[in-house]
Amino acid sequence: MQFTLMDNMKQLRTAGLFDTNVPRYTSYPPANHFGAKDGAQHQGAWLAAIPEGAQVSLYVHIPFCKRLCWFCACRTQGTKSLRPVEAYVENLLEELRLVRGKLRRNVTLSRLHLGGGTPTILRASTMARLLDHIFDAFGTADDFEFSVEIDPTEASDELLQTLAEKGMNRASIGVQDFDPRVQEAIGRPQSFAQTAHVVSVLRASGVTSLNMDLLYGLPHQTRRGMIDTLQQVLSLQPDRLALYGYAHVPWMSKRQVMIDADTLPDGEERFALSLLAQEVLVADGFEVIGMDHFARPGDGLARAQKNGTLRRNFQGYTDDTTEVLIGLGASSISRFPQGFAQNAAATSAYVMHILNAELAAQRGYVMTLQDRVNARMIETLMCYFEIDSAALSREFPTGAQHIDAGVQKLLSRFGAHFQNRGGRITIKPAARPLVRIFASALDTFASSAQRHSSAI
Repeated sequence: MQFTLMDNMKQLRTAGLFDTNVPRYTSYPPANHFGAKDGAQHQGAWLAAIPEGAQVSLYVHIPFCKRLCWFCACRTQGTKSLRPVEAYVENLLEELRLVRGKLRRNVTLSRLHLGGGTPTILRASTMARLLDHIFDAFGTADDFEFSVEIDPTEASDELLQTLAEKGMNRASIGVQDFDPRVQEAIGRPQSFAQTAHVVSVLRASGVTSLNMDLLYGLPHQTRRGMIDTLQQVLSLQPDRLALYGYAHVPWMSKRQVMIDADTLPDGEERFALSLLAQEVLVADGFEVIGMDHFARPGDGLARAQKNGTLRRNFQGYTDDTTEVLIGLGASSISRFPQGFAQNAAATSAYVMHILNAELAAQRGYVMTLQDRVNARMIETLMCYFEIDSAALSREFPTGAQHIDAGVQKLLSRFGAHFQNRGGRITIKPAARPLVRIFASALDTFASSAQRHSSAI
């Protein structure tokens, strides 16, 4: 079913798939709509309102890299020395103390994720100290998952073994593409041998689940090259893959000016690359998760998709169902039932908050009922390609007006792309690539003046 989509190219072209730019909707509202002061005003109260004994997720941001990959749009900074990284970790520990001081007793971790930047830039001893403080501050749930983003070119065996000894049970390995010409064009040399060595060390250390991140739409990327990369990736036997479309946003990430835009595939070729990758992965036994993730049948994402608990957050698709995500570190975003709070983005500004013994949030957003309804409708579209009005009404008993308005908006604008079965509207299989465009119709913040990445 998924592989007949090329036959519908004209329909997708007409719907704007290849020339529309929309948010990725890893949050709603997207972070560019967070307001100054909102996070700082509410962060402490929202932390204090978390019930005693609740489970939360914790994200720790390490915004340092020894090399700045040109394709990356993450909040990172280059460093030639570990001195600023060591100092930053000391500030993380102080922020952890400040946050923990706001929480009630027995709040435990369901998930811990270290991201960046390059978390694996840390010395093994520094990583151990950071993790010891985290686990001293929080107990862990029975189904606790601890994941780390790993750059195979910057991950010592000692560090990897330390992470495993401290309980890391999911590793997320950045690959992007193994074609040397593509790697040169994006400023990220990384050999297959380096990657295979990291996988070997992780497996030998007892890490049971491996995720790999790939990109399509990169400069000089070809269909033959995509197949070659996928074959090499599959030889490493990952349990989960994320296949993201490269977002060329040089107005937001200045380092992307290093990439020659004339070498990028156009929208239709990007689409062909994504379809080709999907075909290869499904043939190898992976299940399609949402619009850009893949998982083995026994993986947690596949189970979540089957039992209706698949969610979407800043890391993409997840089986994490906790209501609260606490972010530590510069630019980290915390998610609460009441809204979002984002730490100061610049490392220097973040450090000043911590040195003043203040929580670090500088921006944020307070959710209204309509925001919460819209966010859930967008999430269910992105996860399951459908909206079930009855299920939403049970979740939001006073939100019927907003639910009905959202459904009618979708049907009036895109009715030909949906099946309507008595209150449950489902995107037709051939139209699933348009899901971000459909989601943007529910976005009350959307504006043609805003700049986002390609819809495919």
